[in-house]
Amino acid sequence: MKSTSLLDSNLPAQIWNGARQLDNLPVINTQSLIAPGARAVVIAPHPGDEVVTCGGLLQLFANLGHPLQLISVTDGSASYPGSQLWPEKRLSVFRPQESVEALRRLGLPMHSLKWIRGGFTDAALAERETQLAHFIARYLRPEDVLFSTWREDGVVDHDTVGRASAKAAQMVGARLCELPFWAWHWPVRDQGQIPWHRARKVRLDSWTTARKRHAIHAYASQLDGDPEMGIAPLLPKVVLERLRQPYEIVFV
Repeated sequence: MKSTSLLDSNLPAQIWNGARQLDNLPVINTQSLIAPGARAVVIAPHPGDEVVTCGGLLQLFANLGHPLQLISVTDGSASYPGSQLWPEKRLSVFRPQESVEALRRLGLPMHSLKWIRGGFTDAALAERETQLAHFIARYLRPEDVLFSTWREDGVVDHDTVGRASAKAAQMVGARLCELPFWAWHWPVRDQGQIPWHRARKVRLDSWTTARKRHAIHAYASQLDGDPEMGIAPLLPKVVLERLRQPYEIVFV
């Protein structure tokens, strides 16, 4: 499902606000996901994906003293193909700067956060899946818990990163958890495609939720689009609305 379709105000109810299963998911705490002292490794296909999918978890892990490693696979420079306002050259510089600000807004310990930038080409990951898996595995340890986008999220780069992360975790013996992003914005009729048996809910308090929403607003390039060319923002209002939810969902 393409994010641009979310701009239609006449959309039917989406899974995030219409699936009854969400109310009945098992609630777990962070200790159920990661052992004391273990490292959390977050794989973001594009800058900002880490905030939308697990900005709350990142805060919880940091507060508990877990070492954190973020791998940004691409720089997100192909967000707006053909845009004069946001050409690739500008975005390749601007989006990493947005990420720095977003991570600061989350309150993460920037002095100790290990941040790896993969330099892979945005919107062209599928043909490099094997290479990406080996790249990710290079930075993993067996005791790590890896958090990646769900391999069936419905966006090619997200799906590819999910599959590559699964392969990398298997190579090393690390644990993998998957994080849906665009899947929550599928229409309710598609809720049967969600692996509810694997879904777990981690509750967030109001401060953690507010910080996550504040962090995503650091991505100005993704919130504005290019109105003069009729290019819609990558993060439409419905995504921002979903970020009000006081929880995050993890597929274990």
